[in-house]
Amino acid sequence: MGGVIDVSAPPDDLDDHARMAVAELRTVTDLVRWGAARLDEARVVFGHGADNAVDEAIALVLPAAGLRPGAPESLFASRLATPERRAAVDLIVRRIRERIPAPYLTGRAWFAGLEFACDARALVPRSPIAEWIERGFEPWLDPDVVERVLEIGTGGGAIAIACAAAFPNATVDAVDVSGAALELARENCAAHGVSDRVRLLESDVYAGVSDRYDLIVSNPPYVDAPTMATLDAEYRHEPRIGLEAGADGLDCVRRILAGASAHFRSGGVLVCEVGASRQALEGAYPAVPFTWLDLERGGEGVFLLEATQLDGLERG
Repeated sequence: MGGVIDVSAPPDDLDDHARMAVAELRTVTDLVRWGAARLDEARVVFGHGADNAVDEAIALVLPAAGLRPGAPESLFASRLATPERRAAVDLIVRRIRERIPAPYLTGRAWFAGLEFACDARALVPRSPIAEWIERGFEPWLDPDVVERVLEIGTGGGAIAIACAAAFPNATVDAVDVSGAALELARENCAAHGVSDRVRLLESDVYAGVSDRYDLIVSNPPYVDAPTMATLDAEYRHEPRIGLEAGADGLDCVRRILAGASAHFRSGGVLVCEVGASRQALEGAYPAVPFTWLDLERGGEGVFLLEATQLDGLERG
């Protein structure tokens, strides 16, 4: 767990059903329909960019066909060459047999409308915070006046880079404890041309930063111990350090809350995802007035706190 998955070698032992798909299916639509049926039949677990078999099949077939997400549906009727059909079938077969998340198989993920390199050095970017980054966290922030942003637990850099795009006048500090994840983030920063505005730091929460920020944003580890013990196979391909957060899922979140006040500029806000640990968080901090953000695209457990609401907060 935590290493880069080798997706270069397709499986040689396709079953009869898969060989038939390569030989007889012709179009993107044909392969998506076949792939969705196989994924459903195999009861794979979704949650790394798609929440159903059809969208997962599309995410696997389009790259094999040389197409990007959002390609016109008219292209789904395109006839594919045999190597393209084989590539699509190989991806679907590996998704089923090895339970590898689709973005690790294709090497690409999309977040806040941006494309990122994706591999097992970091979690697959999928936080529902994306839709609020695109909105500039208005009305709590004015995107044009935000100057300093801190992301805690940047992984492959998706949130930090999306913030750099959303806040054109801001510089972003992006911290992580994993040197491997930061290398992936560095590659993504270079690809998006923001290396001069996103500073990548190996730091455990606030340990390596001393500045103050208009926005502190984080999708930290928040999976509690009982859930970690029963994780589906797909999530076990991801770095454990990016998921595991103690008995109640709040080990990292407590530290983020405790140190936030010392790192805010006037009018600053904290935005943090805790997912299914929302109930535990509210139980641990009954006096804290969390604002739970509406999430139109799905997901759960993203809170916002203003700087003044964190004054004096040290622990739950």
